[in-house]
Amino acid sequence: MSGEPRTASAAAKVRFREAQIEMAHGAGGKASRRLVEGLFAPLLFGASPEPLGDAASLRIGGARMAITTDSFVVKPLVFPGGSIGELAINGTVNDLAVSGARPEAMVVTFILEAGLRTDVLQAEIRAMGNAARAAGVRIVGGDTKVVEHGKADSMYITTTGLGAPLPEVEIDPRSVRPGDKVLLSGPIGDHGITILLARGELDMEGDLRSDTRSVFPLVNAVVQAAGTGVRWMRDPTRGGVATSLNELARDCGLGVVLFEDNIPVHDAVRGACELLGLDPLHIANEGQFLAVVAPELAEAALETLQKVPGGDEARIIGEIREQPACSVLVTTLYGGSRIVDMLVGDPLPRIC
Repeated sequence: MSGEPRTASAAAKVRFREAQIEMAHGAGGKASRRLVEGLFAPLLFGASPEPLGDAASLRIGGARMAITTDSFVVKPLVFPGGSIGELAINGTVNDLAVSGARPEAMVVTFILEAGLRTDVLQAEIRAMGNAARAAGVRIVGGDTKVVEHGKADSMYITTTGLGAPLPEVEIDPRSVRPGDKVLLSGPIGDHGITILLARGELDMEGDLRSDTRSVFPLVNAVVQAAGTGVRWMRDPTRGGVATSLNELARDCGLGVVLFEDNIPVHDAVRGACELLGLDPLHIANEGQFLAVVAPELAEAALETLQKVPGGDEARIIGEIREQPACSVLVTTLYGGSRIVDMLVGDPLPRIC
């Protein structure tokens, strides 16, 4: 959630009408949006036209800072390419990075289930420390709570991160213009499908690893190359690329046109999605980001991004157009096209 601090209004109108909370409300798609905009936002912030983002921008004593918070309930705790501890650091760092801020400090909270083995907890604390050092962020405090056996599925982690805004960057969907280019930092869907395979819920083999990592070095490279030409950024976690870009299209009132053949997807991800009837554009990522960049700076930003370790598969995957307004359209090399909506339901729960 972004913007200056907001206060709730006594007359705020609650628009959430669903009788109970379902798993889909935590999937990052349409149901999540209804919950946040229909219940949380009116009661906590009041009526506000401010778009919701990955981090809030604050002024305290004349100094600007970015703040974000996140919770991690991934199952299993350890998976190829990462674990809940590493994911908690990288996910928080990335929310700050795509909000145009350098991650500086973090506090962490552990919800532990009675009976959790100490060596499992120690491994995740070590993973968090290693990830924080690699990302250049300090862990400065936290809290621990223990609940009864059977009440927390081993471990949940909540993080809050503070960041220093990068100079000359203002991330705002309302600054997006027709003709702007959409950049993607690398292949999509690796994290979500890796978690599915790690659970043994899919009978297929695949050499696939989660893409969890800090994207700040990649983001910083784009910012250095394009400066104020960087209009908007987002890390497409729950709900995937399609949900992030649908939120952008709605917030800016323009259309996002994607070139399907330009979108990098590993064969294992594509195969798993075909078996399950899923769209890779809806699968979660934990180490990629999207950026909308002014057209005259897009090629320079891409070239710079591809020179950063881990950015070699970055691509320009689309552009902003006036039509179809408030929608995402995917086109193919052969002239076909389809509208891609936000994620509906929760096909892969507990992935982050």
